[in-house]
Amino acid sequence: MMLTAFGAGSVTLMMLFYAFESRGAAFTLLFAIACFAASAYGWLAGTWPFGVVELAWGFVALWRWKARRANA
Repeated sequence: MMLTAFGAGSVTLMMLFYAFESRGAAFTLLFAIACFAASAYGWLAGTWPFGVVELAWGFVALWRWKARRANA
C-alpha cells in the first residue's frame, strides 16, 4: 500500500512539474527529482523496465536543467 502511494505520488508530481516547466528552471529540476523517485518506485516494485525508463527521463531532465541555467 505504501509503495503504491509512493509511486502514484511520484508520477503525479512528475506530471505537475512537467506542466510548469516553462515557468522556470526550478520546475525542470523538480521534474528530474520526481523522475528519479518514480524510477526508485519502479525498481522497488519489481518493474525494472519502468525503473530504467524513468531513470533515463531523470538524466534527460537534469541535462535540460543544466542547459537552461547556462542560457540564463
